[in-house]
Amino acid sequence: MARANLTPAAVVVAAADLADRDGFDAISLSALARGFGVQTASLYSHVRDRSALLEGVHQLALGELADRIAMAIGGRSGHDALTAFADANRDYAQQHPGRWTALQRPATEATVRSGPAGRMAGLTLAMLRGYPLPEAELVHATRLLAATVNGFLALQANGSLAHREPAVDLSWRRALDALDAVFRSWPTEGKP
Repeated sequence: MARANLTPAAVVVAAADLADRDGFDAISLSALARGFGVQTASLYSHVRDRSALLEGVHQLALGELADRIAMAIGGRSGHDALTAFADANRDYAQQHPGRWTALQRPATEATVRSGPAGRMAGLTLAMLRGYPLPEAELVHATRLLAATVNGFLALQANGSLAHREPAVDLSWRRALDALDAVFRSWPTEGKP
């Protein structure tokens, strides 16, 4: 890539692509500089340091996933929206393993306050509001959703689910059916 193409956004996209190809831990300024055909020092005018680069990849992945989820859940509710939401996550994880790893890392305060994070939170809440969940319970339901989806995908990615029949896809559907049942029967009153 020519030096003229160096922008902060281009550097972050290149880092995300590197993560997808070689693994998240492969992201380094020196590896990116080699890919751009420049000296490592040339990148510092576009990205502060590796931490800022990783934060950029995290926010990029949040935005990309939010776009997919928005397209998937539009016009759907309940089980259909939940399935579309979860499948969008699963497809993204399989197609972009490095970016997905970035999403599994703790978010910085700047990432938590970012537009992409706000979109993801809004889409998640919009999907969950298709269920009879009290507003005060949405955080708990969000945590259960994240734990189930992310946990399943992490186990699938490391091969832990591939050693038994039936097929993993059937277990995925069962997990989503179970979440749907839980969200439909969530207690409306109880201890905080």
